[in-house]
Amino acid sequence: FVQRTEWSLQLMTQRALEAESNVEKLKQEIFILQGELESSKVENENLKAGQTTDLGAVKHNIDFALQNLHKIITSANWSIRQLTSGAESLHFVAEVLKSTGKISEVEAEKE
Repeated sequence: FVQRTEWSLQLMTQRALEAESNVEKLKQEIFILQGELESSKVENENLKAGQTTDLGAVKHNIDFALQNLHKIITSANWSIRQLTSGAESLHFVAEVLKSTGKISEVEAEKE
């Protein structure tokens, strides 16, 4: 039973670490997209000011940014679900270990 609990704890820890890694990757992607967004804002301002810019390129940049943003949102949601699941599992394992400790104490008192 203890070995199963330890294995579950290791598995949950690994899943939590993987989710944290995904979160870091997503943060980097968000940073890149923020740069692209700023670039698009500058292009938009230039258009408003009457400067000529290739509208096809602007549309392409916006579409590209939106596609990446949707991918990041989907991935972020998955990572959040993984972290939540891992945290719940770790809480369960902690409760099992706590109960095991209480059972051991009762058995020690009987002896």
